[in-house]
Amino acid sequence: MHELQEPPGGIHPLLAGRFSPSRFDPSAAVDDRALGLLLEAARWAPSAGNSQPWAFFTARPGEPEHQRLLPHLAPSSARWAVDAGLLLVTLTRRRVDDTELLYSEFADYDLGQAVAHLTFQAQALGLAVHQFRAFDLDGLTEELAPAAGWAIVSMAAVGRAVGGPPEGRERHSVARLRSGPWASSA
Repeated sequence: MHELQEPPGGIHPLLAGRFSPSRFDPSAAVDDRALGLLLEAARWAPSAGNSQPWAFFTARPGEPEHQRLLPHLAPSSARWAVDAGLLLVTLTRRRVDDTELLYSEFADYDLGQAVAHLTFQAQALGLAVHQFRAFDLDGLTEELAPAAGWAIVSMAAVGRAVGGPPEGRERHSVARLRSGPWASSA
């Protein structure tokens, strides 16, 4: 069961204020400077063996890339994502360079780290990020044709949120995080 709660004092205000908006201001652009800082933050994320197995396809309204993404959004995400100042497609390289390994068990985790760093930087810039998977994965993969070994994982909308975070947030308790899926020893 989720608990409605306010974040405790002591966690960074950017983390406490983070939320996934369901509305973006369509007049708020993500300029080149902001885009560069977002990608720079992702670039500095930790990764297994410093492999940095992530990439981003970026698309802003008015750019041809944006028009390539829109047909692949599910109706549920198209209602709000089209108004964001930036759409990102996140990719990971699951094949391990210079080895016989065909799959890195850490690649998706490492991509998550990069997106988390990007999200934190967005908050610092006064922007919000809403990550989502409501899109046609097969159609988008065909459209973008990533190189061998690369896979599209998710998308994110970035921009200025309309409205603030919801009153109270439902989050699992720390006690539940610690008790998690452990089998009882009885």
